[in-house]
Amino acid sequence: MKDNKFSKIITYIVTALAVIGIILLVRVLMAGEDAVKDDVAVQNSVVSPLVSFSQYLLYGVIIVTVVLSLLGLFKNPENLKKTALGLAILAGLFVVAYFLADSNVVIDGADKILEGGEEGSMTNKLTGAGIWFSIILGGIGLFFFVYDLVKGLIKS
Repeated sequence: MKDNKFSKIITYIVTALAVIGIILLVRVLMAGEDAVKDDVAVQNSVVSPLVSFSQYLLYGVIIVTVVLSLLGLFKNPENLKKTALGLAILAGLFVVAYFLADSNVVIDGADKILEGGEEGSMTNKLTGAGIWFSIILGGIGLFFFVYDLVKGLIKS
């Protein structure tokens, strides 16, 4: 009985959020495309509330997702161990990617140094680390994809 009541409450909340979103969207549509593009006052009075509502909704969803995920992890210690191990492995791979990355100067097409792209910049280092991290994870994924494909072909 509790689940049914909780389900009804969630349904009412989702319905209210959907109605608010629809009202804000209809206000933007009623203002017209040209007015929204050209008039700053219309943008501030019509578009800004829709954007703010969307941002707050996104933040709320992120918070609820993280909190419920953490609660689920702490309720099941076995999953907590697996998650901690997975995060430790990802952290180790990121450390490897960080040491593979360079922090050379970044120039544009006109041979000018981009802002924040100076040699030794932390932004360059972290961007390079992100690229290497993606390459490493992509390589691992590709390896397991090919492994599974070969394993499936051998079984057939």
